[in-house]
Amino acid sequence: MTQTVGLIGYPLGHSISPVFQQAAFDHLKLDVRYELWETPPEKLEDVVKGIRSAYILGSNVTVPYKEDVIPMLDELNEIASDIGAVNTIVKKDDKLVGYNTDAEGFIRALEVEGGFDPEGKSVTMIGAGGVARAIGFSLVKSGIKSLKLFDIDIERADNLVSDLKCSDITVLKSNKSSEYEDAVSSADLLINCTPIGMTHSNSEGQSPVAQELLSARLMVYDVVYNPIKTPLLEMAESMGAGILGGLSMLVYQGVAALELWTERRAPVDIMMQKARSAL
Repeated sequence: MTQTVGLIGYPLGHSISPVFQQAAFDHLKLDVRYELWETPPEKLEDVVKGIRSAYILGSNVTVPYKEDVIPMLDELNEIASDIGAVNTIVKKDDKLVGYNTDAEGFIRALEVEGGFDPEGKSVTMIGAGGVARAIGFSLVKSGIKSLKLFDIDIERADNLVSDLKCSDITVLKSNKSSEYEDAVSSADLLINCTPIGMTHSNSEGQSPVAQELLSARLMVYDVVYNPIKTPLLEMAESMGAGILGGLSMLVYQGVAALELWTERRAPVDIMMQKARSAL
């Protein structure tokens, strides 16, 4: 019997997750179909209940439901509980267990694709939304030295800081200040967790950081994956910095999810190749 995994969200638009996930299932010779489950709010509870069906392995969860699904699940793993968001549901016996593979996906991408170990490093992060929460928790767990955080919504930044257990963490109040400039130029790792620079967005072609603040000592990570190389990454590369784009995090969170559903090692190279070709 063909088994099924789905992506729950609304709207889903042109998600590339089915492309690289289906390629992985096919490579592993598993009779599994990856589907898009576009779910309006009034149908969410029914769709989550449906995961208990015998032929369904689990699901991915994307915006706007990463928090909404939590009360509908039986258990959360530790990192999902800490972050307060679920992006992967796994059916284990008669229970639905929520995971957050965004956190693991970021660290695996950073270490494997970027060759960067965040332990003991100084990090500056722009943005404090959902993705930033997952990344922030993963960085603290990895043993970073310090974290400086900026978001145009200061309250949101303060809330994230209060949840993160990091001994050296600072909220930057303005992106026009010398403190902000120092935080960027002196960091070991700079992370953009905003949509600035995303294709078809209002900020397409823009960068959240001025080029003169970038240098060869930096590792620059941009969670935006379309375009593959954002204006920020292009500028950073021209200054000699190490760069890594958001497609790596997207694929590696998918890798972690697939390994949870199947208990098989995911074919990372094939998934990355298919993801790149889908953009």
